Amino acid sequence: MSDAKPHIYVAAGLILRPDGSLLLGQRPEGKPWEGWWELPGGKIEPGETVLQALARELQEELNIQVTQSTPWVEYTHEYPKNIVHLMFCRVTGWEGTPESAENQALAWIHPDQPLPVSPLLPATEPPLRWLRLPTRYLLSSIENAEGLPAFLERLDAALADGVRLVQFREPAWQLRYTQGRSEHDASVSPRQKIFDSYGDLRHAFEQVLQRCRDHGAKCLVNSIHPESWWAEADGVHLRAEDARYLLRQGSPRPAGMVGVSTHDAEEISLARKLDADFAVLGHVLDTPSHPQRAGMGWEAFAECLRGAGLPVFALGGQSSDTLADAMAHGAHGIAGIRKLHR
Repeated sequence: MSDAKPHIYVAAGLILRPDGSLLLGQRPEGKPWEGWWELPGGKIEPGETVLQALARELQEELNIQVTQSTPWVEYTHEYPKNIVHLMFCRVTGWEGTPESAENQALAWIHPDQPLPVSPLLPATEPPLRWLRLPTRYLLSSIENAEGLPAFLERLDAALADGVRLVQFREPAWQLRYTQGRSEHDASVSPRQKIFDSYGDLRHAFEQVLQRCRDHGAKCLVNSIHPESWWAEADGVHLRAEDARYLLRQGSPRPAGMVGVSTHDAEEISLARKLDADFAVLGHVLDTPSHPQRAGMGWEAFAECLRGAGLPVFALGGQSSDTLADAMAHGAHGIAGIRKLHR
């Protein structure tokens, strides 16, 4: 990315109706990229916060008054003549009816359906893809064969409640280090140092996957499990050490959906370099799974998201009651083992 080009900081609004439809506007005549479709918004002026700039731009551009908005993803795109830093925000409340002040065409579209308008500005394409991600991400917590029936009941309840993204993650169940492997052998992938018995654990994976299929939910498998399982699922959720290993080896991006576990801004950058679909950052709040470690808190969480370049789920102490707080601090949604459904 060239530092010689001018840098422009823009607040861009994803104006979302309750049915999930999104407002796009067509670039007016006489402006760069004339006729291309984009998200409404504009430059951030000195002294303005992102949300203040967005509210001002949407009032000037569309004659609406924003009543509810949250920061979302900071994303940088290099155009031929400049570098644009886009502060994408979700707008879910406003007064008035959007109408163009510059006689540009407007269109309500559904991101999960074929687009009725084209072409899209290049920087508009990623957020439309990210909007297809659910806002709740359930992690499995089966632990052993005896725990499977109870977990499947909880999973059925979560799926019935609308959870549409699940991770099969059972690191403590029937896993052990392969004998003779050195912990410090950099030539060996971390996941190659671990294997499972392909017995009850395999059966549990198949049961969780089938439940997700039955409800139209996506199921990812954690990278601690055999790589042959990744293709059977809808993708893989990489531990940070596995993401780092893939980048070090120059390996291609895994097929399917890709998530990455992160604990700080540096690890979020690993996810971005891998072209992951999303990251999970935590832990944010105190949680029973880490009783000796205090959560980072919402302010530190938000700071880690600066320049993230992809959606990030909040992990640690999350429940349906914390979803609004998470989104107010820039999270795409929440991830967790317990309490994600009402």
